[in-house]
Amino acid sequence: MNFSGTIDFRPKLFSTLRNYSLSRLKDDLIAGIVVGIVALPLAIAFGIASGVTPTVGLITAIIGGFMVSAFGGNSVQIGGPTGAFIVIVYNIIAVYGLQGLAIATFMAGLILVVMGLFHLGTVIKFIPYPIVVGFTAGIALTIFSTQINDFFGLGLSNVPSEFIPKWGVYFQNLGNIDLATLGVGLVSLLVIVGTPFISKKLPGALIAIIVMTVAVYFLNTLFPEFKVETIGDRFGNMSSDIPAPHGFELSMATINQLMPSAFTIAILCAIESLLSATVADGVTGSRTNSNTELIGQGIANIAVPFFGGIPVTGAIARTMTNITNGGRTPVAGIVHTIVLLLIFLFLMPLINYVPMSCLAAVLIVVSYNMSGWRTIIGIFKSPKSDISVLLVTFLLTVIFDLTIAIELGLLLAVVLFLRRVMENTQIRVYGEQLDVAEGTEATTHEVLDVAEGVEVYEIDGPFFFGVATKFDEMMRSSMANKPIVRIIRMRKVPFIDSTGLHNLEILIKSSQKENIHIVLSGVQENVHETLKHAKIHQLIGEDHICDHITKAVAMANEIATNSIDINA
Repeated sequence: MNFSGTIDFRPKLFSTLRNYSLSRLKDDLIAGIVVGIVALPLAIAFGIASGVTPTVGLITAIIGGFMVSAFGGNSVQIGGPTGAFIVIVYNIIAVYGLQGLAIATFMAGLILVVMGLFHLGTVIKFIPYPIVVGFTAGIALTIFSTQINDFFGLGLSNVPSEFIPKWGVYFQNLGNIDLATLGVGLVSLLVIVGTPFISKKLPGALIAIIVMTVAVYFLNTLFPEFKVETIGDRFGNMSSDIPAPHGFELSMATINQLMPSAFTIAILCAIESLLSATVADGVTGSRTNSNTELIGQGIANIAVPFFGGIPVTGAIARTMTNITNGGRTPVAGIVHTIVLLLIFLFLMPLINYVPMSCLAAVLIVVSYNMSGWRTIIGIFKSPKSDISVLLVTFLLTVIFDLTIAIELGLLLAVVLFLRRVMENTQIRVYGEQLDVAEGTEATTHEVLDVAEGVEVYEIDGPFFFGVATKFDEMMRSSMANKPIVRIIRMRKVPFIDSTGLHNLEILIKSSQKENIHIVLSGVQENVHETLKHAKIHQLIGEDHICDHITKAVAMANEIATNSIDINA
């Protein structure tokens, strides 16, 4: 992490075009066409599940996907609406409407750009895996629960948004199941699940939509009593016109209300896009520029609200489809958006005939793939702390709200990180003899004799607030011994925070009152600069800050010997 320096914005598109070739263009065209076809049903399904129209889902995939490919830091990333955003988008629309969603998405885009500018791309990758698995599984279960109404044809119009009341309503209306709708949903599931057994390259979701749309159309024509709700029945005829850009009103009151939601969208986008990029890097051997990727995702989310779109992020399934079909540059991602645009302009009327229960089946399969149940089983073999974090994040996501889950999940991540740092940070006490090479790979050992009245404390790890408190407690417990000199060896302290400085200052002042000398040893350059800035060197004396333990022990032995001789 680096909060200074140059702006790390180097889109992969510009670097890959320098050595572009016709053979590469051919591969990218094929991959882009396949990904565009695969992305079509997902964009429609995610749009509807999020509480907007299929048109909005496609517009998001077209504009947002183009921005991600053009300005992102990964060569094969495919951007668009994803299942991870369904829950948060649906809740924002329910409370603040489409205007609120546009503002929250715009703000999330700005947050992502700022994160990229401040070089926070690598930090996101350090969020503990159980937290990511927990809220991903929670989102998957929530998505599944939102599709029961359409899959079974219950015909409910006002389904509660909360998980437990929602299932209560479902159980109360089980007698209203429409067998025709359920049959379409079950056959759709079979087609989606069975397609990979025929060919792994065929998009099961698209095959199911085509087959079931044609089947329902002819069944409805031949048997008028056979009625299954379609997209056209619910949303009316879909327009094939690209919406004109429009603005929205911003006020401090609105910003304050929507900031938690915007933060959730930004963090979720950052995690999912960088996770997708990491998986892609493992397959292709390329390297993602995390900061550029965040800025690219931010630009996409700044742009789509002006066209009525929903949040955009990198999509793992579509990115992997791109890779397996030969896509290796952002050109493939741009081609996929052109394919979606052509479908939007010329085939939109056909989308009106797609059965809602078929789309529900698509999302049920998506939720199953998101659930990561095999990963969850693996984590249950991990330490209890990881299991607890997973369960807490999962339950918060399902029962309460994704915003709460993200915020508390990040808090848990910080707590876990601090706990592990404290566990790995050791404070050792030496007396009489000290091996200079201890804790290093050096084969030559130099043993220093430590004079009577000299104590050596070594801090192995960052000297931040948790460790500073631990060190302070150790010092207080040993105050009764009252040595003549205390050496604090800091060769393995990479940084010191304000709490560490404060505790160190108190230790120096209290020791000086007791006529105890403090000598610092092996202070790294950046830590030394921090000490100077805090004027510690004036308090302790510049000569009491030594660059090596040999000098520190020599000084301490001399001070201790002179003190003993004077007292004698």
